[in-house]
Amino acid sequence: MNENQQRREALVYHAKPTPGKIAVVPTKRYQTQRDLALAYSPGVAIPCQEIEKEVDNVYKYTNKGNLVAVISNGTAVLGLGDIGPNASKPVMEGKGLLFKIFADIDVFDIEIDAKDPEEFIRTVKAIAPTFGGINLEDIKAPEAFEIENRLKEELDIPVMHDDQHGTAIISCAALLNALELVNKKIEDATIVVSGAGAAAISCTRLYQAFGARAENIMMTDSKGVIRKDRENLTKEKAEFATDRDVNTLEEAMKGADVFIGLSLGNIVTEDMLRGMGPDPIVFAMANPDPEITYDHACSVRDDIIMATGRSDHPNQVNNVLGFPFIFRGALDVRATAINEAMKMAAVRALARLAKEPVPEQVNVAYDQTRLSFGKDYIIPKPFDPRLLVEIPPEVAKAAIDSGVATAPIEDWDRYKETLQSRLGNDQKLVRMLHNRAKIDPQRVVFTEADQLDVLKAAQIVLEEKIAIPVLLGRKETIKKLMEAIDLDEDVEIIDPKSDEQYDKRERFAELFWEEQKRKGKTLYDSKRLMRERNYFGSMMVKNGDVDAMISGYSRNYPQVVKPILETLGKAKGVQRVAATNLMLTNRGPLFLSDTSININPSAKELAKIAQMTAETARMFGLTPVVAMLSFSNFGSNATEEAKKVSEAVSYLHRFYPDILVDGPLQSDFALNADMMERSFPFSQLKNSKVNTLIFPNLDAANITYKLMKELNGVLSIGPIMMGLAYPVHTLQLGASVEEIVNMTAVAVVDAQQKKAANI
Repeated sequence: MNENQQRREALVYHAKPTPGKIAVVPTKRYQTQRDLALAYSPGVAIPCQEIEKEVDNVYKYTNKGNLVAVISNGTAVLGLGDIGPNASKPVMEGKGLLFKIFADIDVFDIEIDAKDPEEFIRTVKAIAPTFGGINLEDIKAPEAFEIENRLKEELDIPVMHDDQHGTAIISCAALLNALELVNKKIEDATIVVSGAGAAAISCTRLYQAFGARAENIMMTDSKGVIRKDRENLTKEKAEFATDRDVNTLEEAMKGADVFIGLSLGNIVTEDMLRGMGPDPIVFAMANPDPEITYDHACSVRDDIIMATGRSDHPNQVNNVLGFPFIFRGALDVRATAINEAMKMAAVRALARLAKEPVPEQVNVAYDQTRLSFGKDYIIPKPFDPRLLVEIPPEVAKAAIDSGVATAPIEDWDRYKETLQSRLGNDQKLVRMLHNRAKIDPQRVVFTEADQLDVLKAAQIVLEEKIAIPVLLGRKETIKKLMEAIDLDEDVEIIDPKSDEQYDKRERFAELFWEEQKRKGKTLYDSKRLMRERNYFGSMMVKNGDVDAMISGYSRNYPQVVKPILETLGKAKGVQRVAATNLMLTNRGPLFLSDTSININPSAKELAKIAQMTAETARMFGLTPVVAMLSFSNFGSNATEEAKKVSEAVSYLHRFYPDILVDGPLQSDFALNADMMERSFPFSQLKNSKVNTLIFPNLDAANITYKLMKELNGVLSIGPIMMGLAYPVHTLQLGASVEEIVNMTAVAVVDAQQKKAANI
């Protein structure tokens, strides 16, 4: 994108369709006069009185506990300088957007027209009762130090100048990991810091808190190395003055282990880089142009560990890794401050997270084949979903331990679940499913292992110990793909068409023909079919060579299901196989059936689909609460379609009394407990939260499932096959790696249960 195009797109983005990037959204009803009377006069007086009686009630009746002020005077806007409060507003709005999307924290951005520290401090103190925390932004040094210190002393809510501490926290975590990779200790490392502004001072102080020694640190500014014999040093610069006989940045970098750049672009030369010690660590964090470009630095030193502030290279030191999650933890315990203990806890949590296996969605987001801890990955990526779950609890614990928390957390598991569900991305069931699979991993055959995403999913389930993959497909292709994703484990690869599988194909063909010879299949047909993956893979399951099978990534559903049904058949007592999809929604998990197989099931078949879905819900550890859906409510319409659903409900009540089920119901009544109780107080579903929806036909189920997935971005697990004699499951065409991993876990748990039932 050229400069003009980028300029045009940036302006359109900020101007259309509504100017700016954030808005106030009501969280309560406001449609009626009654609603407005509660929201404002006269109803609003009542919570006001309660707060007047007990000031902490402000957290109970207002949004203070989840509201942060992003405040600036626009005197040091990144890359732009002193542009004033109005021109800084887009940046502050952007900061507010990041708070919301990464940590579900609401923000008012406030731009203050005051360069005098006293005036600025007075203004912030005057408005502080509105907020649960204050994020100071883009305020020039040295005023920034005084402003932050005074506000921290004089306010009883968390205050943090992110330009200082955000960069310090992220870069410190990266530095600890980089030093570990090169087998150096922070207390022994010689560190050169280019820049002496707010961020540089804060970074260096935090490095010292983790063990860096003052005698090993040299800081430079526009005049060169900050020496003790220099006159008119600010208090902050004097703190890092050296008595070494070193004057220039080039001299300081000779033999250095670490370079920290928070200054100007392109000031580090090739000679400076060559003069550093072995395995140099270079964090060139000036924006938008680093002190030396990533590619240039790596071409000069092949032993370098390099980080920048840019997103287009590895190891981006990005403040968004810190401030949303630090404030999240501080707000959730109503901390009175963000102290050193809390910042150090965030550093440790970030450093630790970079060493753990990376979710596939992060690889996809950054167009990576595989991210793993090393020279090109020393710090987590900003879109890593684990940040919201891992960082705030550590910050909150540090707040409690250091005595600044006024509302301590007692149930940490529940707190983590709350964090996971804050943005509607409840992964509780997925974690449970994966954990159950890991208890007893099963051998799972992947019939399309020569597809990259399928192979990546197989790699994940192997590394996570969810399953033991067996790879089906062209061996040469699979091996090339394995090299590309660095999968060097000893994994079994089988090509059904290869000569080495001849004996097995012949045996499978004989077994298949014995069951199919009276159904129109010849022995020749059987031998031909055993060269096809879905027939061969299904026979592997039936023969006990593997425990389960995953298929369907690259083939249409009928092409996948037909071989499975012909080879494996239905479970005992099952007349029709069905499929369900588990949708992880904001209101909780929802099973939708039948989404894939039965076009227009009869009343009895519908009842059996409901019964099988209830069993599947139990497999996920849920108590099924089943609504049988229709366009009719409890016989309000006498059409044949509505009658069919009524008959299915009667059948279930008679033969499966242990299932909590009712209907026919329209979908809004099924999902709205208040509507249900008001209109149908006799229903068995009254006072119960429905988690299973059975649709009257395939049209309704499939359309609903796909609408939910596309319009709401709901995570789907499925289609989960129900009623098969063996644990075989199919994928949606072109399923994501995450979906394949989840379906593999389903197959493993299914295999575990089927084995247990046969003991």
